[in-house]
Amino acid sequence: MNLSIPLRLIGLQFVLTGLSVFSLTSFGASPGGSSASRTAKPQANADWSTYLGDKGRSLYSPLRQINRRNVTQLKVAWTYDTGDKGEYQANNLIINGVLYTPSPTRKVIALDAATGRELWKWHPATERSGAGGGRQRGLVYWRSKSGDEQYLFTAVGNYLFALDAKTGVPIRTFGENGSIHLGTGLDTEGTPNVGLNTPGIIYKDLLIVGGIGGPGALRALDVRTGQRRWIFHLIPRPGEVGHETWPKDAYKTATGLMPWCGQSLDEKRGIVYIATKTAEPDFFGGDRHGMNLFANSLVALDAATGKRLWHFQIVHHDLLDKDLPCPPVLLRVKHGGKMVDAVAQGTKHGLLFVFDRVTGIPLWPIEEKPVPQSDLRREQAWPTQPFPTKPAPLMRQHYGEEDASTISPDSKAMTLDRIRVSPNFGPFPAPSLKETIMFPGFDGGMEWGGGAADPDGVYYVNVNEIPWVMQMVETRHADGSPLVRGEREYMLYCAPCHGLDKTGNILGGFPSLIDVIKRRPRDQISQITKQGAGRMPAFDQIPDALREAILEFVLNPTPLSASRREESASAPTTSIKPPSYAFGGFRRWLDKEGYPAIKPPWGTLNAVDLNTGEIKWQVPLGEYSKLKARGIPPTGTENYGGPVVTAGGLIFIAATADETIRAFDKNTGAVLWQAPLPFGGNATPSVYMVNGRQYVVISAGGGKSGRPVGGSLVAFALP
Repeated sequence: MNLSIPLRLIGLQFVLTGLSVFSLTSFGASPGGSSASRTAKPQANADWSTYLGDKGRSLYSPLRQINRRNVTQLKVAWTYDTGDKGEYQANNLIINGVLYTPSPTRKVIALDAATGRELWKWHPATERSGAGGGRQRGLVYWRSKSGDEQYLFTAVGNYLFALDAKTGVPIRTFGENGSIHLGTGLDTEGTPNVGLNTPGIIYKDLLIVGGIGGPGALRALDVRTGQRRWIFHLIPRPGEVGHETWPKDAYKTATGLMPWCGQSLDEKRGIVYIATKTAEPDFFGGDRHGMNLFANSLVALDAATGKRLWHFQIVHHDLLDKDLPCPPVLLRVKHGGKMVDAVAQGTKHGLLFVFDRVTGIPLWPIEEKPVPQSDLRREQAWPTQPFPTKPAPLMRQHYGEEDASTISPDSKAMTLDRIRVSPNFGPFPAPSLKETIMFPGFDGGMEWGGGAADPDGVYYVNVNEIPWVMQMVETRHADGSPLVRGEREYMLYCAPCHGLDKTGNILGGFPSLIDVIKRRPRDQISQITKQGAGRMPAFDQIPDALREAILEFVLNPTPLSASRREESASAPTTSIKPPSYAFGGFRRWLDKEGYPAIKPPWGTLNAVDLNTGEIKWQVPLGEYSKLKARGIPPTGTENYGGPVVTAGGLIFIAATADETIRAFDKNTGAVLWQAPLPFGGNATPSVYMVNGRQYVVISAGGGKSGRPVGGSLVAFALP
């Protein structure tokens, strides 16, 4: 493609529906709440009752007892050990002096928020879904107007549970005896696997939820019964907007698109905003030609009915797993001489898109730029992708020789050699059988921790600058023989995480499957494939015979003969058609010392003034003690988890690979305080007040970036 063709402004993709009923005034404290709470005098108690602080997901606290002047005095107030080990990523809720946390094994625990004393614990093994596993980032709290009913919603495996917030006892009138299967009510055949790792959002008596897995939909459930009240199909049906952007019958078989990263809500206007996932398979689109709405899109819906108001697709026909990684953030900015209620959406490639939240009109022009095209058979990559003219990218958009590692002469030579053999082609390289450096990488840019916004219209977000390796592979053997039963399903379900060669990716949290039978008994491995564990979701809808075929392929180290391949290939198998190509697996590009093979910074914290679209400051986030001892300035580290900004002028964030929580000056980016954590704080802090004392609490479980694993809560306060 001729890359010198003129840029063209993207056509705005939205439909305005009944906007005259919406007020254009701001709604204050948090983008989803009242103005009173931003201006109110300090109170004896201040809750953190909603995931990420408020329904606008602004990660803002109006508390100022802890501030720039005294933050250096912060000490550990209490700690609590969940007894679990895993990726503990919970942004905890604090309501009426009680802290609620979902543990790494999906227990729900209630603690005295002032002391850390345990009040009650609910264990999912007592219910039909069995023990839980996998990351869970938070809970949903609902309270009736009378206050008589107070529910917590949590997910385990494929089930959504409602618990009494006072006791932890399941609400037996919800769903079937306290739970619903998340794969029901999706207007599809069968009951697909659907999990939930990020909590939904409450609008009146509706619980609005996305999920992971399944055919792609957003649903509103009755909070008391679990009955579906509305559904928005993210893979449009005949007659629905966007149906023509897919093959005619794609809605019958296509999967993905589930909005896993969470939703935000303009409660006054009754608008819910969702950020959606890539269509599956993530890396080959030969069977889903077209733009593929509403994949990789920011979509605004009427929260009461699910009716679409407007949308913008941020990645067309995604082939690179660029699902939108974090919930939209609602904030108020001054733009064009007037105050505008805005919504900001971050991306894995470090771009920030900002829109008028009512009309969907971008605050700054968005340009469609040509991108490389794929040479894979049957693939039709989209010719252009959207790029905002403001703000500027929050990370490098290209990885060239000037980005070779500066950590040591050996690292520099090593990275230069690889760059010359496997060059980078910007944020949208075309999938190919040839290896390329994927930068920005698969885990961001921005990630699920998301961004924070203060009342001044400044957006704060942490970013990764880690290169990865990208390569596709054929799905037939080199001798032309077909894949065997079990092997082809391994390609579909397992290889993207555990690798085509079963060696896994320890840094990514995906263990090797080689000789796994020596580490766990077969029945335990089978149970894990059904219920899920660690980063692995539940696959309880795969037929037992098919699961056994996958296990046989994984556990049998002896390759099958060509004749057995043919025999096995003719056996009945799954109805899912394997793609022509498979992704070669998630691989970070690291030097021999295990550091990212690129010139630092490797992780940054950023402040963006969304009144002007200008970056205020950018600083490294995190450091490695061994490099510091060698006299190397702070490099930043890979980071997972988000920031919280407070009225005290501070940004609290852990997230880094150095087991540390820090407080930054929100005006300058200077580090004002830091403290060690028992494990990596790969979560977003919560800020609250009990009995007149302000606390900052973080879930510390580690497990990311190859770091130690645990399951602790640590709360900080002034003496």
